[in-house]
Amino acid sequence: MAMEIILKDDVAKLGRKGDVVKVADGFARNYLLPRKLAIVATPGNRNNIEQMRAAAGRKQERDRASAQELAAKLNALQLVFARRAGEKDTLFGSVTSMDIGEELARQGFELDRRKIALPEPIKALGAVKVPVHLQHGVTAELQVEVKREAEPAEA
Repeated sequence: MAMEIILKDDVAKLGRKGDVVKVADGFARNYLLPRKLAIVATPGNRNNIEQMRAAAGRKQERDRASAQELAAKLNALQLVFARRAGEKDTLFGSVTSMDIGEELARQGFELDRRKIALPEPIKALGAVKVPVHLQHGVTAELQVEVKREAEPAEA
């Protein structure tokens, strides 16, 4: 006998959150329902799930709009770092995603540094475009310029 259930969480090899699936009675009663991974697909529960999906869609649109707004601000921003460098414009050290994240925080942008997609630290003078993945499908390009630090005057 099969039972229709609505998944409350993603379940491997079965479906994603909100999917209505048919499973064996025993699997539903002994595994999914006790672990609160699913609920029985009654008409009332189906309505609740539809309302939850609609609310999640609205929240996702709001998040996307705010991410696009932040992307526009980041695209217009240019970060400048002063570092000591050798004769061939190679840095003594590097500029990392952590440095970029700290500079963004100083300028008032709260951003998880893992979203800064710097493949490897910047180790040379010059300008670099650094992608920042804000949300699925929304990416900003941050201008990062590394200049030579002024040498202290010798007395």
